[in-house]
Amino acid sequence: MGKKKLFLVINMILIMLFSGGCGRQTEQALPKLVIGYDDYRPYCYYDEDGEPAGIAMEIAEEACRRLGYEPVFIEIDWDKKDSYLERGEVDCIWGCFSMNGLEDQYSWVGPYMNARQVVAVLEDSDLQSLDDLEGKKVAVKAGTQPESIFLGETEEKVPQVQTVYSLTDVDEVVTALRNDYVDACAGYTAALIYLLEKTNVQYRFLEEDLLQSRLGVAFQKDCNQEFREKLTQTLAEMQQDGTTERILKAYGLNTEKALGGIHVG
Repeated sequence: MGKKKLFLVINMILIMLFSGGCGRQTEQALPKLVIGYDDYRPYCYYDEDGEPAGIAMEIAEEACRRLGYEPVFIEIDWDKKDSYLERGEVDCIWGCFSMNGLEDQYSWVGPYMNARQVVAVLEDSDLQSLDDLEGKKVAVKAGTQPESIFLGETEEKVPQVQTVYSLTDVDEVVTALRNDYVDACAGYTAALIYLLEKTNVQYRFLEEDLLQSRLGVAFQKDCNQEFREKLTQTLAEMQQDGTTERILKAYGLNTEKALGGIHVG
């Protein structure tokens, strides 16, 4: 064998060895989907081991796995979520984000589930209905739909309350109710149940729901159309094969209400 041919053979062997010979493939980095979220248990949070957890995060992780993407979760200032999208710091907002009234402000994928917004009071409270909130003090999370409703910024019919306390997070909202600083607090059912029961608060919900929210994934207006179509199809498949229902049940949600009337598209 000539020197030139021997050199080529050796090179081929080295290439095979360093590229994972014996039939192994080199691992290619997956494309990333950068997801903006707000810490909102039990929808979006990191567990004690530092792993993404919660209803929305589990749904996002499974959807990304099926699409061949790596989800990268970035906690954002919820009040500035639009600027994160505009600057391209995140690809989408995915968490406990209601599409209601915001259908034209973003390019949405969803809804992928329903989420009830309710009003909680202490178990021994005299309040029974939304009408009983007139002249009362209510705590809400800042930047949420309950805040808009009680401030009279939406069309939902609620009485005029005395004071609306807009707090930084749901923990503070529940603490305000627990310590009798307010007469009632409002938010997503799953989030309130999680925190009220965690702190052993004796509570109940008022008879009427404040709002039925349709949760979706928000992208900047008119962008990522091809990816949005693929994500829409994937979330629809997850609903059809029971994956979404399994995730919701693991967090104790009523799946009939959470998925009733939901058709991802």
